[in-house]
Parts: sequence; structure tokens; C-alpha cells
Amino acid sequence: MATSVKEIIRRRKSVRTFSGETLRSDDRQKLDEFLKTLNNPFGVPVEFRFLDAKEYNLSSPVIVGTEKYVAAKVSHIPQSEIAYGYSFETFCLFAESLGIGTVMLAATISRSAFEKAMEVKDTEVMPVASPIGYPADRQSVREKLMRKGIKADERLPFDTLFFENSFAQGLIPEHAGLFQDALEMARLAPSAGNKQPWRAIVCGDKVHFYEKKTKAMSNNPLGDIQKVDVGIALAHFDLTLKESGISGSFAVGDYGFATDDSIEYIVTYEVKH
Repeated sequence: MATSVKEIIRRRKSVRTFSGETLRSDDRQKLDEFLKTLNNPFGVPVEFRFLDAKEYNLSSPVIVGTEKYVAAKVSHIPQSEIAYGYSFETFCLFAESLGIGTVMLAATISRSAFEKAMEVKDTEVMPVASPIGYPADRQSVREKLMRKGIKADERLPFDTLFFENSFAQGLIPEHAGLFQDALEMARLAPSAGNKQPWRAIVCGDKVHFYEKKTKAMSNNPLGDIQKVDVGIALAHFDLTLKESGISGSFAVGDYGFATDDSIEYIVTYEVKH
């Protein structure tokens, strides 16, 4: 990405209203080439496909101005949801760098048609799909109302999402050290219903990530969609650190921080020295 990751994250918005212009062949080629190299730090393969709405009888009542979609499926294995969110958001950020709009849709697509087009097996899930195309100059009335309804441009405060050494102490940006920018980019991540389910505890050169569960979203046949959201935030966090020249790795450990039943430990990032 020629433009900085932080700049792309800050300017990207979900797009539901498209111009109707067909993707230029050079842009489509760049997307295809990017998907060939796309991976995630969790070692979970995520398979992407471009789909034509007319060919597969696909639809979404919230999308205007494009008949092209991109969807992805993943085997239902440990860490698959966070890997899926990480990979899909990385793709969306690359698309944004080309001036191409996307929005991850879960509930507002013709799911059976999409799953048939993606040839989803019993051992696989397809949590989301996204329309793809050039954004229209103006949002539709429906899109404006949807964004207003979920307060799409608002985010929780830094010290509500992130903590210092335990969940007892909110983290102020100035105490986040080398993680400050990366956590701020994680704070800006999009999420289903704008619930922002990621939480993190910073302890020295480690960041422990958690999921703050929303009860209404817990029982989903597609898996835990909020873990996909955590994966999106992890992409923002990791890509920002990488661009800053900081390398590290994700691993699952047993750190024993006291939490309530609504908080689930996900993974820990540790800086490499």
C-alpha cells in the first residue's frame, strides 16, 4: 500500500452506495494479485472469490449501484474467526487504497445464494460478503439512516477499550508506549452493529486481546461474528506496527487476568526483540 496504513484506516468508511462504474481491468488485476499473497498471522487459510450477482442470483437490500461482490469462506477450526476478520479487513484496506469501496455484510445478504456460489461445505463457514465497486458521490437515504442508527462514525474512548496491567486500570494513550498508534487504529476498526467488542490489556511488551460479548450476537450458526470483529481490530493493530518497523507474533497463553463472564480471552501479541 503506497499510502500509509493509518491514513487508509482513518479515511475508510463502509460503502453501500456505488457509482455503477465497472471495475477497471487494472484495478481488478491488482485485487487478484493481492489475494494471491494475502495471509494472516494465525496460519488459517481463508478462501476468497469474486462473484457476479446476475450469474449467481445474489442480492442485498442495502446495496445500490453494483452487481459485483467478494466473499470468503474458512474451515471451522480454532482461531478461524479472528483469522477471517484479519484477512477480510486486510483485503478491504487494500481495496480502499485503490479507491474501491467495500462493506462487510452478514445479515443483509441472500445467504443461501451466496453460500451456494461459494460452495460452502459442512465443515466451512462464510460469515460475511462484501459488495465491491467505486463509491457513489452521495450516499443513499437508506445508507445515511443506517449509519446514523448505529452511530457508525463514533467510537468508544481509548481507556474504555484498553487497559494497563489489568482490567482495573484504563489505559491512557500516553501510557501505551510503542503500542499507542496501533491501539488507536484498532479503536477505529468497524464492527457488526458498531459494538466494538475488542478489549486489550497492555503489559510491558505484550498486549492481551479479549472479546467483550454482546448477548444477542452470541448464538449464531455462522460462528461468533464478534470474533470476526476482533480479527478486524487485530489487522489494524498488526498492520500499523509492521508499517512502523515493529515485529512481533500472536500466541495463545494462560495469563490469568480476572474477568467476568462477558469477557473471553482471545490471543496475545508479543514484540520480538
